Amino acid sequence: MSFSPSSKNLLRFAAFLLVVFACLPWFLSLYIAGVLTIAFYFSVFTMSWDLLFGYSGEVNFGPTFLIGVGAYAAGLFNVNTHLPVLVCVLLGTLMAVIAGLLLVAPALRLRGPYFCLITLVSVLVLAEFITIFAQYTGGEIGMTLPGIISTSTMVNYYLALALVCVSAGVFLTITSSPIGLILQAGAQDPVAAESLGFGIVKYKILAFSLSAFFSGLSGALLVFYMGTASVSVVVSVSVILQIIIAAIIGGRHTILGPILGSLFIIVTGQWLQYLGQLDYVAVSILALIILLFLPDGIAGIALRRR
Repeated sequence: MSFSPSSKNLLRFAAFLLVVFACLPWFLSLYIAGVLTIAFYFSVFTMSWDLLFGYSGEVNFGPTFLIGVGAYAAGLFNVNTHLPVLVCVLLGTLMAVIAGLLLVAPALRLRGPYFCLITLVSVLVLAEFITIFAQYTGGEIGMTLPGIISTSTMVNYYLALALVCVSAGVFLTITSSPIGLILQAGAQDPVAAESLGFGIVKYKILAFSLSAFFSGLSGALLVFYMGTASVSVVVSVSVILQIIIAAIIGGRHTILGPILGSLFIIVTGQWLQYLGQLDYVAVSILALIILLFLPDGIAGIALRRR
């Protein structure tokens, strides 16, 4: 596969980020490494959203539905069957892909805001479902899991970093291929793209399937890292708003930008947590400023200068 100059810049940027993140744990405290681990899982959420919006042009709230299904399915398997954590993670990921395709993917055939509305309703329905069946899911309090990934901070850190690398590699490969060009063509002018013989819906379903897989996988791994699954962490509407803000800050249509945006959201949130709800307001205001004056985001500006 031949890469365009912009794609080569992305690869150089990715290599630079990988070296930095691989070395960080040796210079930071274990607490900071733990915060970065959460940020890495959040990065996968944001990259998955950027694939659908940045390249397919589909505004959606689907990631929280997919994350929630993967997280709670894996958690329920672990609580009720005591299967190994790895098996539960794989089953949760599979459930996320199946649920996403059955409930959300058919909406890709619709025009206008209908896809966005269906994904939003799916999130609300899932949150209500978790609350109603609190005796199994823990409701709003959350569900404690008997299994964990590892007690080692370094193992958890590098596992999350590996997931970021794999997901970013897959997404960059897709967006740098003819599939990525077709997705962008469908986002700009779907009628013209379909008149040229491209099955836009088919490629959008492929992109959504990849997004569902990595969202469900990262959601399942996140709850096993934290040891608990709760609505506020994986299914809340505020989560998708943070994902969108992270993508805006990092730079939409870059795949790698959401990593920087996610790191900013999580690290800043930890740094300003003493402010209570004001930390979310401060981050939101900053995202609005970046959207108005720096629409390309952090990564977009860096790549453009490069």
